[in-house]
Amino acid sequence: MSFSSYSSEEEYDYLFKVVLIGDSGVGKTNLMTRYTSNEFDLNSKTTIGVEFSSKTIKIDDKMIKLQMWDTAGQERYRAITSAYYKGAVGAVLVFDITKYQSFENCEKWIEEVRENAPPNITITLVGNKIDLGHIRSVSNEKASRFAKKFGLTFFETSALNSTNVEKAFFDHFTNIYQSSKNNKNQSNNKNNVKGVKASNRIVLEETVVELKEEVEERPKKKCC
Repeated sequence: MSFSSYSSEEEYDYLFKVVLIGDSGVGKTNLMTRYTSNEFDLNSKTTIGVEFSSKTIKIDDKMIKLQMWDTAGQERYRAITSAYYKGAVGAVLVFDITKYQSFENCEKWIEEVRENAPPNITITLVGNKIDLGHIRSVSNEKASRFAKKFGLTFFETSALNSTNVEKAFFDHFTNIYQSSKNNKNQSNNKNNVKGVKASNRIVLEETVVELKEEVEERPKKKCC
C-alpha cells in the first residue's frame, strides 16, 4: 500500500472528517500541526472551542482530503464541541503519558464519541509525550490493555520529536479508508455516511460543518 502527501488544493476522491479529542494539555494541537505542517510550538496555548486544519494525502491510488478538527478539552467547551462529532468518520483520542488523570478520562471520552458520532467511527488511542518517558505515569502495557478492551488501535507518540506521529495517523486513515471501501461495497452506493458517489469523487456525507466564529483554520507556515 503506497502513501504520500499532497497540497490541500488538489482534487480528491474521499473526504474524511476526523476529530482529535482528549483532556486539555495532552498535546492534541501540536500533534495536528506536526502532522499537517511539520511544526511544533513550545508556547502552544490551550485550544478555545475548535481549531481546524486540512491536508490531502494519497493511499493506494486514491486522493484523500482530511479535515482535522482539534477540540478543546475543557469541560466548559464540551457542549460546543459535541456538535463537531456530526459526520466524523474518525476520532484520535489523545492522553498524556505523564498525566494519569488524562488516561483515566479516556473511557469518558470514548462514551462521548459513541453517544455523539456516527456508529461506525474509527477510534485510535494515542499516548503522547513519550519524549518525557522518564517521568511517565502510564505504562505502555496498561494503555495497550485498555485499547484492547475497547477494540482500539494504540500508538505512543511525541509531537516534539515526531516519533510515531506519521505512523499513527497513517494507520488511522488507512483503517478509515478500508472501512469506507467495505461499507461502500456493502451498501451498493446507497446514500449514507460511509460513502456516496458524487460526480467522479467519493465523498462522505455531512462531513462539512459550517465554520462558526469558534473555529479558526490554522495558518500555513514554513518550517525553519
